[in-house]
Amino acid sequence: MRSTTRGETFPVSTPAASQIFTTVLSHGPLTRLEAARRAGLSPAAVTKAVRPLLAAGYLAEDADDGGRPALGRPANLVRVAGGRALFIGVKVTGDAVIAVLTDLCCRIRLSRRLPVTDRAVRAVLTSIAELTHGLRVEAEDFGAPVLGLGIAVSGDVDRAEGVARYSPFLDWHGVPLAELAALTTGLPVVVENDVRALTVAEQWFGAGVGLSDFAVVTVGAGIGCGLVVHGRLVAGAHGVAGEIGHVAVDPAGPLCHCGNRGCVEAIAGDAAIVARVRQMTGCQVAGPAEAAALAHAGVAGAREAYARAGEAIGRGIATVANLFGPERVIISGEGLAAHDLFAGHIRDAFIAAAFGSAARCDVLTRPLPFEEWARGAAATAIHSFITPTPQG
Repeated sequence: MRSTTRGETFPVSTPAASQIFTTVLSHGPLTRLEAARRAGLSPAAVTKAVRPLLAAGYLAEDADDGGRPALGRPANLVRVAGGRALFIGVKVTGDAVIAVLTDLCCRIRLSRRLPVTDRAVRAVLTSIAELTHGLRVEAEDFGAPVLGLGIAVSGDVDRAEGVARYSPFLDWHGVPLAELAALTTGLPVVVENDVRALTVAEQWFGAGVGLSDFAVVTVGAGIGCGLVVHGRLVAGAHGVAGEIGHVAVDPAGPLCHCGNRGCVEAIAGDAAIVARVRQMTGCQVAGPAEAAALAHAGVAGAREAYARAGEAIGRGIATVANLFGPERVIISGEGLAAHDLFAGHIRDAFIAAAFGSAARCDVLTRPLPFEEWARGAAATAIHSFITPTPQG
């Protein structure tokens, strides 16, 4: 469930108002006619939706001085008033807690991070609370209230219940994170899978803007995938849609932590690549950076490990393309630091495994720092804030 802590509420009660707001957020400033066309609503519905948002200061209206040709009085442009409210987004990794303060347009105003030396829930919550408190103090200079907190963690996350059901890299099981974080921070809290949070940011502000169907595939400690179908982020009936990291591409491959063999993650995750480099070279590399250095130096066994990883990722992406035919697949994640070592193998395996015109899918590489993942967490908090709560 959403955390019960609640301060200011968004002045709408219909999905249309939220739809118009997100349309202006992603594509604005827009005239009301343009907003109606993009949202698929009537001009009258847009006017009705916009009125309370203008009155409450969440939207603003400016004269269109862009020189658009028009007969009669020029139409005004509607935009999101970014300074009206602030939100905090947090991304938790196995090594650090990264927090950002954003405005209502999800522009990052401040960012802070703390190292993770203890992955126990209590210790991580303490870090989240410390970062949140510090950002709220600094936020006083911006003259707007902080209205929500989004937290992004890896693994199986039940957003509706606010529970991290299973986060392998943190070794968390059944953690009621939204409730606990609300108690420690005093803010309304939304908890989301980190890849889905990043996908929201890409849909609203990044390489997915304007696309009805696209996917975000992340490469690094794990292999994740966020899906947008017909303009909507897909979580699935059980909240695990898009788990291509656990698609088996080699039944005789290495054992995965999920219990199966030959999963994409068991071949192409950072730990899997490091293990393969050690096996193939006999070198006791300490981590991904040393493994990549050996491959860049031309050591054959290290290069083979990255080629194998690229092939697994390419097959995983082809599975996504074959299943729902996205316009674009965006590849991101910390593993892209070594992207040049497996990019060609990803492309070759994707083309070989994609069926028919699914191979026409645009595969785009987009390196993003963890602050952008935290921004995605803030975007989920904004989405929760502007979405009407069902009345019981």
